[in-house]
Amino acid sequence: MERLRDPEYGCPWDLQQDFRSIVDSTLEESYELVSAIEAADYDHVREELGDVLFQVVFYAQLGREQNLFDFPGIVNTLVEKLLRRHPHVFADGAIEGLVAATTAVDEVATTWETIKRKERRARAQTGVLDDVPVNLPALSRAQKISKRAAQVGFDWLDTDGVMAKVEEELAEFAAARHESAERAEEELGDLIFTCVNLARHAGADAETALRRATLKFERRFTAMEAVLKAQGMTIAEASAAEREAAWESIKAAPEAPR
Repeated sequence: MERLRDPEYGCPWDLQQDFRSIVDSTLEESYELVSAIEAADYDHVREELGDVLFQVVFYAQLGREQNLFDFPGIVNTLVEKLLRRHPHVFADGAIEGLVAATTAVDEVATTWETIKRKERRARAQTGVLDDVPVNLPALSRAQKISKRAAQVGFDWLDTDGVMAKVEEELAEFAAARHESAERAEEELGDLIFTCVNLARHAGADAETALRRATLKFERRFTAMEAVLKAQGMTIAEASAAEREAAWESIKAAPEAPR
């Protein structure tokens, strides 16, 4: 990384970059890693992990050049955080410290959030939602915000309560469609946000669930294209009935894309 950023002999592209300019690459590499993991393509996972690590090294070099931080400092900060947030593993916050007693998973989660609240207070972030990143994907941010609110008691008692709210929001969206595009969008947002809460109550991650549903649709749509192509037509050329028949045949097939 030092060679790539060398003012005289380095790479012209790397020399032009700054913290902001490589953010898009960081996001792209992270999503490529997720895709490789979901495809269970572990050779590709190894490669993508390297690409993600390169992003960290890049930021570390930029920080070192500006006397902000360096790679060892990044690692030390991480280690300190892990020690602080795992008192059930590291006795007295020491790497060598051992805790003999076992801890239940739900207790670990409670302790983790308590420690994080203390950290937020130390950073003068007193609000429950203060440190939720604005630039998270919308579904991930919605789930994180709703989870944070639930931790202080602002939540439905059970999944049935969320489902009732989904039905209420759906009815409000149906009515708003006849008012204006702005009202319809607002109510649709409320409906989606409530569905994110439903995912959380069901123990699912909304972002992951939607990504998998989209992949399933993509696989089935591609298979439908193949069926219609074998019948001598494209999707655009097929009638609505022909498309529906092809789609249902794909869903009914034993080897239907899942």
